Amino acid sequence: MKTRLIVGLGGLAVLLPAVVFGGTVAVEIIVILVLLVCITEYAGMAFPDDRGPAIAWLGLGLAAQTVGLLYFPTQHSTLLAFYTVATLIFVTLRPGEELARAADRAGRYALGVAWMGLLPFLAALRHLDDGLAWCFVVLGIAWLGDTGAYFAGRSLGKHKLYERISPKKTVEGMVGGILTATIGVFIIARIGLPDATIVDCLILGVVGCTAGVLGDLSESMLKRAYGVKDAGTIMPGHGGLLDRIDSVLFVGALVYGYATIVKG
Repeated sequence: MKTRLIVGLGGLAVLLPAVVFGGTVAVEIIVILVLLVCITEYAGMAFPDDRGPAIAWLGLGLAAQTVGLLYFPTQHSTLLAFYTVATLIFVTLRPGEELARAADRAGRYALGVAWMGLLPFLAALRHLDDGLAWCFVVLGIAWLGDTGAYFAGRSLGKHKLYERISPKKTVEGMVGGILTATIGVFIIARIGLPDATIVDCLILGVVGCTAGVLGDLSESMLKRAYGVKDAGTIMPGHGGLLDRIDSVLFVGALVYGYATIVKG
């Protein structure tokens, strides 16, 4: 617990000033750096015997996803379509490819790009009007929800949420996380989102935190499927970066959709 707290606070001490004072460029740089680490972690899980080529191919796909989303939004879907075609060709024509595993390999590439490609939505949020506040909504939902769930689960948890995937998560913990996340959204909206209503805050807090929990469960499912305990070891007490941002991936995409479709 002490190690987790120290690492978490250290990360916040670096991340928050960059997000606040660095503008869109700082957020984009952070997203790119995080993606580089996450690519290596995912490749280590999904392609343990072929990590190098996997890192290169995943990096190509995530570069297209990130650049397209941020700078060529109208061509974004076309870039991803090209990557899908290229991936199938790459797997089909690759010398020595074991045909019995070819479809699984192509699926792992596509999943990696689709899943980790959710992170650039955080940078896209920073480009919006009130983008700083929207970024804090994402981080607040993810981190306050996780913190509230941890303490509520430890003190009140009795009913398992989904024991098959994550034995330690409880229904009581999830409720506590939703409560703290929703309170956090209300505070952030009060300061930085003047157009946000009470209904907006309730929807973002409840639905956003639920999405974060599902993101966490999804990553746990993948780790179990790939036979690993943690995605990496870069963060003592937390595992890998993917272990730390699994909820941010889902929450960021959801909040971006809400900000641009519902409030846009």
